[in-house]
Amino acid sequence: MVASWWSRARLGIFVHWTPASVPGWAPPHVPAARLPTAGRRAPLGWTPYAEWYENALRFPGSPVAAHHRATYGNRPYTDFGRDFEDGLAGWDPAAWARSFREAGAGYAVLVTKHHDGFCLWPSETENPHRTGWHTTRDVVGEFAEAVRAEGLRFGVYYSGGLDWTFDDRPIGTAADMFSAVPRGRYPAYADAQMRELIRRYRPDILWNDIAWPAPADEIRSLVDFYRFTVPHGVVNDRLLPYAPHWRGLRLPGAKALYNWWDRRTVAQGEGFVPRTPPVFDFRTPEYARYEGSDPYEITRGVDHSFGYNRNSGPDAFIGREALTSLVRDTAADGGNVLLNVGPRGEDATIPAEQRLRLEWLAEEAGALTPDGPTPG
Repeated sequence: MVASWWSRARLGIFVHWTPASVPGWAPPHVPAARLPTAGRRAPLGWTPYAEWYENALRFPGSPVAAHHRATYGNRPYTDFGRDFEDGLAGWDPAAWARSFREAGAGYAVLVTKHHDGFCLWPSETENPHRTGWHTTRDVVGEFAEAVRAEGLRFGVYYSGGLDWTFDDRPIGTAADMFSAVPRGRYPAYADAQMRELIRRYRPDILWNDIAWPAPADEIRSLVDFYRFTVPHGVVNDRLLPYAPHWRGLRLPGAKALYNWWDRRTVAQGEGFVPRTPPVFDFRTPEYARYEGSDPYEITRGVDHSFGYNRNSGPDAFIGREALTSLVRDTAADGGNVLLNVGPRGEDATIPAEQRLRLEWLAEEAGALTPDGPTPG
């Protein structure tokens, strides 16, 4: 059974903030049927998720590749790591945390390492392929301290399934994604980093993404370590065990069959509901509804991206009525909403369109949940 504090929270804030937040650009959301032919063959290269910028660059015909050539020329993605670090000079984590609490959130989850492998803490587990690919400032620790000071619980997101510093093949489809879960030295690296995050920050929420690069028994060992270290902690539903047949998804026939099956079994509305792993406390439908009986948390951005997308027009953002209805109706159904903000990489600020949504929630916080806003 999921921890009672999590069930009472009703609203959490997700923060996607990576070197991709410096260019902060992705194409507008377009339904798959209306994508150009190239995009239909490789929709993840045409995704509106701006945090996938580095992957989209690997498709020469993608909108991101064209934008990058026009804006940055041949500048490598790794340069954005330095820009991100420079942008931290003006970061005010206390102001972020205060705005999350005023919006009625009971917890906040920070992306500590996304698929580009960049870590928001000075990890003691050195990346063997990209030395120094992390912040020198302990962003994770400062964020945790700030949100806890406001009475919120703190969670860490970690991309266990993908790390493009270990496997940088272009990912265009779900089959490509699972066949790109790194092997070799990566499973030990990911396990060491996750345990480091648990020991150092004792997160109230462990939020993995995509999958885990090891079998089920190693996942259980990791989760047992987490539950021993943080007895009140909760675990999301994306610790999907590595399956050897994923490597075969590189073959054209297997790839086509898997993508057909994935579209039929996972999609619900605009988004998807992850497959059920052997160990979890709550489900995480993404831009989608959930009709099961397990505890659940709807996760989505305020627009069609998680990372900051300066290309999002006014009509891309969720409106006030839709936002308040989402939080209120999900709470009434017993679920949570994990609403994402994507700060800018160049100056560590939450853009005005996103702050406005937090302000709307703050104005109506008392009416959005059955018992009003609940502190962590």
